[in-house]
Amino acid sequence: MDDTSQTLNEINPVLPPAPLDDAARMEIRRLAARQRKANGVLMKAINFVGGQVEDGMNKLPGGTRQQIDALARAALRQSFDVAHKSRRGMGRDLGSDRMHKIIGTLSGALGGFGGLPTAIAELPVATTVIFRAVHHVAVEYGEDPDAEATRLECLAVFGAGGPGGDNDGVNTAFISARLSISGAAVNGVIRTVAPRFAALLSQKLATQAVPVLGAAAGAGTNYAFVDYYVAMAHVHFGLRKLARAHGEQSVTDYFHLVISESGGA
Repeated sequence: MDDTSQTLNEINPVLPPAPLDDAARMEIRRLAARQRKANGVLMKAINFVGGQVEDGMNKLPGGTRQQIDALARAALRQSFDVAHKSRRGMGRDLGSDRMHKIIGTLSGALGGFGGLPTAIAELPVATTVIFRAVHHVAVEYGEDPDAEATRLECLAVFGAGGPGGDNDGVNTAFISARLSISGAAVNGVIRTVAPRFAALLSQKLATQAVPVLGAAAGAGTNYAFVDYYVAMAHVHFGLRKLARAHGEQSVTDYFHLVISESGGA
């Protein structure tokens, strides 16, 4: 350590994280409850608008199902590059969770009107709307709206995937603190989260496969998707905010403890 750094540390010492207090524990429990509720509502909505998801998945052409992972990666990359720019100008007035749900619902209805072809064409739009909604939540929790690190954390939210997975349903690895922000890092995160996001996109397409009727299904699933990922964003960035005060390890350990006590996500 050079003399300048030592002097700065003496003037502004680096304090250890504050221990978890009752208020922090209560907030972590609230975030865990929000995650559980979001998981349940998402699957109920998908099953309601699309019937049995398994039956709908069987209606998708084999080639389409193989393309969904690539579509998910491309849509996430496009959203990473585009979504935050839409916050500028008039886009600042479209920042509420409610407005994102409305836009997503309209997009899903238009995408489902023509059946599978239009539903596939609508995927990048839906992904960008979701990404923008997640980015809006990030800013609410004190993240820098213009930082690439913030957008990288938004990508991590897409790794939540959905109910029935083999994890807690939310990515609590605060990746931007551990990776340099580069094109390789972004592509690496996309490769990690895309399979889980693609699984949900498959269910979305299955509900929109029937022309005209798919419009109602598309509207319903898009609303559910925006609602789900907004909830996951509140969990992810809520935990990050707590971690800044109390330390990542203690916050994530307690979060996983709460999840395990309730029988998982």
